[in-house]
Amino acid sequence: MYKYILRRVLVFIPMLLIVTVVVFTLASLAPGDPLTGQTLDPNIDPEVLEERREAMGLNDPPHIQYWNWLTEVSQGNLGDSLHYSGRTVEELIISRVPNTIYLAVFSLFITISVGLPIGIYSARKQYTVVDYTATTFGFFGLSMPNFFFALIAIYFFSFQLGWFPPRGTVSSTSLTGFESFIDRLHHLILPGITLGLSSTAIYMRYIRSEVLDVMGSDYIRTARAKGLTERSVLYKHTLRNSLIPIITLMGFEFGTLLSGAVIVESVFSFPGMGQLFLVGIENQDFPLIMGINLIVGVTILAGNLLADILYAVVDPRIRYD
Repeated sequence: MYKYILRRVLVFIPMLLIVTVVVFTLASLAPGDPLTGQTLDPNIDPEVLEERREAMGLNDPPHIQYWNWLTEVSQGNLGDSLHYSGRTVEELIISRVPNTIYLAVFSLFITISVGLPIGIYSARKQYTVVDYTATTFGFFGLSMPNFFFALIAIYFFSFQLGWFPPRGTVSSTSLTGFESFIDRLHHLILPGITLGLSSTAIYMRYIRSEVLDVMGSDYIRTARAKGLTERSVLYKHTLRNSLIPIITLMGFEFGTLLSGAVIVESVFSFPGMGQLFLVGIENQDFPLIMGINLIVGVTILAGNLLADILYAVVDPRIRYD
């Protein structure tokens, strides 16, 4: 197992390099630079802007800019933000990443606690009212865009009913202790449900399909023939063998949530990494864009490695040695 983990970690290095090259290339192909908007201001001397471009290294060829960034990253420095003057990319990410992690964990909790039980029950009660209702919800969750559901949720639950706040992470910075925890949780509910809507539908459909497939297997019929209770057959044999695709989904899920929260965080004015990433794109802040993409890439790769390890835990037949 340790050799396998080491091999995977070594493979991560060229994969991350490829990802950063692709992202940097796409960012550099965009017209303009972080100072383009200031050229329209008649009060700013064009020579001053040109001096600032030279100082920022924006006049260097793209491959030189990428090499300079890669050199800084190899030394543990993500660089300075071009939009937020005087602040480093690392500082900005550290200030925002806790909010995004809270949102991602809360969303994943909703996905697992709602999607898996409904999918299992739907498989056990196939072609019943519950199954048809769950299927309808699944198609609704898969087809409803996050931003559209977010706007509907804000309109009804915030403006009409006043149950949840429409934006932000806390009502007041003066709150402490348990009150602060409850207030933060209150602000997480709407964006968390919105972010987890499609994932819940996907998990529910996957687990339903896998449980139905496993329940028709020979070893399940054998277990029932031995006199095992239906509960034991379901949780000890059926469910455990149905979790492999769910673990695969979870391996991608956390990194996807970190990157997929861009729209949700923007709609709810939620100060997380997604909103920060959008600001970086709007202002062509290359170091900020590259830093966030690097964090998301590492998270996705680490999630897949964790999924591979969990395969061996769930299914003893899987060995990596």
